[in-house]
Amino acid sequence: MTKGITIDVPRSWRGVRKRLSEAPNEVQWYFEPVAELIEHYPWEVSLSYLFARVERAHLMAIYCGVVKLHKADATLASKAVDLFHNTREEFQAKFENVFGRKIPKPLQETLEQAQTVRDRVLHGKTVSESEYRMAITTIVHYATEFNGVCYETGGFRPFGDLRGYKGAASSLDTSTSRWLLRGIGLLLQ
Repeated sequence: MTKGITIDVPRSWRGVRKRLSEAPNEVQWYFEPVAELIEHYPWEVSLSYLFARVERAHLMAIYCGVVKLHKADATLASKAVDLFHNTREEFQAKFENVFGRKIPKPLQETLEQAQTVRDRVLHGKTVSESEYRMAITTIVHYATEFNGVCYETGGFRPFGDLRGYKGAASSLDTSTSRWLLRGIGLLLQ
């Protein structure tokens, strides 16, 4: 098991829902259906939804980073990110290429705690309610902290509403953007 950040695990689904309601507004908005999912569906449903949203936020971080920080053409960047095979290791490598820094190790380890539970669920292993509650609250914590890292480096929060993230800055032409995206490792040809 990885170290990560120790999170106080709520004792019930109500506690998990309360923890979500205490998250920053953009994280609450991003995970909005989870409060209802936790109350009315098995834990697997909430965990699956949360991880789908984590994957989406990771891709949006890469996309917004190349468009805002590196001024890549938005249409080409969108296609490149859509084709990107987003594994755990590849995401961390692309994040470092785009942002010029690694995701802090304790934050990576925190997400790994929740990923361990998700992996066990996906492989049909037995998972306790306590582990589900830990994984879900860990993801909410991770989203909050990851937003902080992205905001500090890029000025946007991928776990939230990204309208206006770029501002009025102009983009590179598609030819130059293609070379930029190849250099970052998002385009292979």
